[in-house]
Amino acid sequence: MKYIQLKGYFNTLLLLFIQFVFLLLVYAILRLGFYGFNKALFPHVSSHELATMLVGGVKFDVVAILYFNILYILLQSLPFPFKYNITYQKVCKWVFVITNSIGIALNLVDFAYYPFTLKRTTGTVFGQFANEENLLKLTIDFLIGYWYLLVLFVLLVWLLAKAYDRIKLVRTDKINWLFYTVQFASFLFIIFLFIGGVRGGWAHSTRPITLSNAGDYVKNPEEMNIVLNTPFSILKTLKAVSLKEVNYFSEEELNAKYTVIHQPKDSSEFKKLNVVLLILESFGKEHIGALNKDINNGTYKGYTPFLDSLIGESYTFTRTYANGRKSIDALPSVITGIPSVGEPFVLSIYSGNKTTSMAKLLGDEGYETAFFHGAPNGSMGFSAYTQLAGIKHYYGKNEYNNDADFDGIWGIWDEPFMQFMGDKMNELPQPFFAGFFSLSSHHPFKVPEKYKGKFPKGTLEIHEPLGYTDYALKEFFAKASKAPWFKNTLFVICADHATMSYLPEYQTAPNSFAIPIIFYQPGSNLKGISDKMVQQIDILPTVLNYLHYPKPYFSFGFDAFEENKDNFVVSNIGGVYNLFQHDYYMTHDGEKVTSIFNLKEDKFLKRDLIYNTSLKDSLENTLKAFIQRYNHCMIHNKLTVD
Repeated sequence: MKYIQLKGYFNTLLLLFIQFVFLLLVYAILRLGFYGFNKALFPHVSSHELATMLVGGVKFDVVAILYFNILYILLQSLPFPFKYNITYQKVCKWVFVITNSIGIALNLVDFAYYPFTLKRTTGTVFGQFANEENLLKLTIDFLIGYWYLLVLFVLLVWLLAKAYDRIKLVRTDKINWLFYTVQFASFLFIIFLFIGGVRGGWAHSTRPITLSNAGDYVKNPEEMNIVLNTPFSILKTLKAVSLKEVNYFSEEELNAKYTVIHQPKDSSEFKKLNVVLLILESFGKEHIGALNKDINNGTYKGYTPFLDSLIGESYTFTRTYANGRKSIDALPSVITGIPSVGEPFVLSIYSGNKTTSMAKLLGDEGYETAFFHGAPNGSMGFSAYTQLAGIKHYYGKNEYNNDADFDGIWGIWDEPFMQFMGDKMNELPQPFFAGFFSLSSHHPFKVPEKYKGKFPKGTLEIHEPLGYTDYALKEFFAKASKAPWFKNTLFVICADHATMSYLPEYQTAPNSFAIPIIFYQPGSNLKGISDKMVQQIDILPTVLNYLHYPKPYFSFGFDAFEENKDNFVVSNIGGVYNLFQHDYYMTHDGEKVTSIFNLKEDKFLKRDLIYNTSLKDSLENTLKAFIQRYNHCMIHNKLTVD
């Protein structure tokens, strides 16, 4: 059989490149096959959209191929001449064929299995079938029922082996210092490419690629399954949190305790105010003077003078909390009304569930929608999330297109980017929804050179950049106040999460979630302060009810303006639940209550009330209602109004 001989010092690089491109072609064929087998389940995908998904899918195929071939890549890239040995190369061949056969098989399984789950198979499959006593019979039945997939598998593996045999590595005659130098440099270069490939890029702001990044290439969550491949889905969810169905209450009892379908409050006319959502990086409640007038005998000033002044013209709350501890938790909580449990929602195996959002619901009522984040597009997975949330226009560092204002690490400084945002918002037709996520108040806690010394250094590194972002906010409102849309706008300001603290009052578990949540409508009577507990997931129902949104919608949160104060705040960090209700804060490990404190009487958590049986049962029942509702909705993909 004829084959291609690869000679020279760079032959290993060339071999890996050719085989990598070949595998990408195989995965593209498998993606087309997956779509072809399940075309009826994707009725709205045009040929242009399919082409976009095929191109986008390459990024996920790269990750899967690199992970599955990590041993093969290592064997072939070692900078030593023994790798040209015939026996060594035979071992490499079988490593290549066997590992990639597994990848092919996993993709083919979802040709048939997808219609039953409407998701790519994930790492939870091992738990699902772990206790099946008739697993062998199930496998045989599957292979008989889908014999044509078995035939296709054999054909592809045969093609894989034949393609491998067409290329041979040939050892160079001269094994000298130049050979070792080039081979070692190639080895380091391959490591560099591998790291960037499995992360999805080399940029500092790039988070490792995950399932939700497929949202960059689709309009509907279910179409993410075309972009993804099954090996990637399994690898990325091997340690994923898999929720368990629980049945603490009957459906009637659960509806009485906690409902997630919100009905219109009355028949009042829908107020089509513009909605501007400003999410501020790391703006913990501790740093805002207007929200801490009881600190240091009333002398505490904080580091946000503009926000302090705006709070005086706004409506806010004394007990406001984030639903997570990371930026990636914030957008689903605020815009979609879905908190993270155990891990960020957008990284979970449920990220492909059909969801709604504030933007989509308003968009369906004629709103223009846009989102602004000064980082490189794709950073933090925000562009993918906003696409799935129904936001039509995304403006990032790419659209800003002026690296003179780049901070060198995260993106465009907040002040110029917010001015850019103001200009773009002036171009949006009313009514509109616009979201913004700041970035300058982030490690390494710098401010632009021209502003050094302008803002107080404070007691923590973050205080100076907080002052800078507060100034950027002031300049944005100065621009916005001159716009024709300003007085017809509801502004919502909150933080993504709390951060490092200095004050003893905030060095407690409950206050590690304390953030500002502020509602401001220029020239209105929306002013005041309430002691009601409010969380990020309450923003969606609060905004929609304030606008008198006329249709039912789904949200795990509550209306913050509703007089009823029997609501609760919940979060789950690392498997530990935190529940706030009335004056109490409870922790729960998923099996039992671990602590209870009265925050009103015991802000430093000195007296554990876990011995109070009636109180414990009451709070635990609230948490159980949330867990039952949340798990059921996630597992059964019921995050919208049917």
